[in-house]
Amino acid sequence: MSDPNHFSLTAAAARNLATATVTVPQWDEITPRWLLKLLPWIDIDGGVYRVNQVQKTDRATVELLTVEGGEPKLPSTFVDYDENPREYHLSTIQTILNTHTRVTDLYSNEIDQLRQQVRLVVEAVKEREEWELLNNPNFGLLREVVDSQRINTLSGPPTPDDLDELLRLVWKKPAFFLAHPKAIAAFGREATRRGVPPPTVNILGSPFITWRGIPLVPSDKLPLEDDKTTIILLRLGEAEQGVVALQKTGVTGEVEPGLSVRYMGTNEHSVASHLVTRYFSAAVLTHDAIARLDNVFVGNYYDYSA
Repeated sequence: MSDPNHFSLTAAAARNLATATVTVPQWDEITPRWLLKLLPWIDIDGGVYRVNQVQKTDRATVELLTVEGGEPKLPSTFVDYDENPREYHLSTIQTILNTHTRVTDLYSNEIDQLRQQVRLVVEAVKEREEWELLNNPNFGLLREVVDSQRINTLSGPPTPDDLDELLRLVWKKPAFFLAHPKAIAAFGREATRRGVPPPTVNILGSPFITWRGIPLVPSDKLPLEDDKTTIILLRLGEAEQGVVALQKTGVTGEVEPGLSVRYMGTNEHSVASHLVTRYFSAAVLTHDAIARLDNVFVGNYYDYSA
């Protein structure tokens, strides 16, 4: 464990990787981050993503005429656009990684100390990114759900009827439910209790339970308080007027799309610093691309032996 009085990894901690070891540092806070993997990512060159929409007025209704013959007068029409469309600006997650040159020089025989420090910091950045995509007050998906797309559970626990109501709200090519792992377990209990145990499907090599063929994808970044949480349903992609994730690629020091690690120099204490940066955001292109089920109670259990 690193000395809390130091600003970089201590030699004592580094020796654990340098002597008699063949494993990289293990960290149980790392999750699969399915949301980051399943969202379609769009590269934003200028740092701003503008969502142009049709105005919700009478002019949004296109006047058409269906005829069987003759020469009737045809209607004229046009579709009016919103003159002040919503713009999404990329947010930034940043931190400075400090490593003492003595540690990276002396204790990198089997495992590269700097590489592992970067790997773990990047993992932490990605964990924070998934949390922000859901909970950020400016663009988080939970906040982006309009009132007409929000419903409460019928009785508390998440039942098949509740998920059917979500499907009613996002019926145009729904992609997946996103739920806390405890909510998925609670739904499994309710479905099994009703005699309709949910089937599973394999995505990216992992099994997910489904409802009406739509997978329930777990994320521990959804809020859970007093055994209550929220389940959301999403439609994905620009072509489907769904939910998209935004990033800026091609930045200096890029180690993967939209994430960079830049060397900042070594100070008078022989501590080398690296700036870790991630540029990202998310956008909901139309209101009916996302819906949420609130007040989902996850503490309901049954005595199946009764």
